Amino acid sequence: MIKVAPSILSADYMNLEKDIKLVDQAGAEELHIDVMDGTFVPSISYGPGFVKAIRQITDMYLDVHMMVQNPEHLIPAMAEAGADNIGVHVEATPHIHRALQLIKNAGKDAEVVINPGTPVEMIKPVLHMVDQVLVMTVNPGFGGQKFLPETVAKIAELDAIKKANGYDFDIEIDGGINNETVVDCYKAGATVAVAGSYVYNAEDPLARIQALRDATK
Repeated sequence: MIKVAPSILSADYMNLEKDIKLVDQAGAEELHIDVMDGTFVPSISYGPGFVKAIRQITDMYLDVHMMVQNPEHLIPAMAEAGADNIGVHVEATPHIHRALQLIKNAGKDAEVVINPGTPVEMIKPVLHMVDQVLVMTVNPGFGGQKFLPETVAKIAELDAIKKANGYDFDIEIDGGINNETVVDCYKAGATVAVAGSYVYNAEDPLARIQALRDATK
């Protein structure tokens, strides 16, 4: 059964504490926080101060996905703010190994992220040092996009590498995830599913979280 990480990108910002507690009570394993700088992706969203504020209202595992150019500059602040996992895009820095080292040195779980157009080959040299790999199943920057089925093959490729080398990283998926698209991803090896609009735009978010679990039993 897949772990569920609701994305607050689709939550009600005016009632954020309520929306966070809602998914926590529903048993969601993680809370996904998208950090966007307006350069690496067109949108702009939360910074370290926002993460710090969230840390003060929940004990949930904070999965911080940085869609930020040159993420090295923000890693110390994100770690200090209370992130549990920090994800950096291989496309966003010429120094991915160093960025991941910074995360590990800060005592946090390290995640490498790849966009739909990026081959798994690009992150092979750092797979031994990560706790999680995030496979973007849409192009990053906006919520509510349609799932890209061609990304399933990348999940399967990562799972094969993981098993062949005895690695234990989680494989996370993000973008267009619902109770139907999650099935093939889970079969291919995904272990964590980010769900934003599917959960928070529903009349019953709790039922949607359970639907993701039921679809991957």
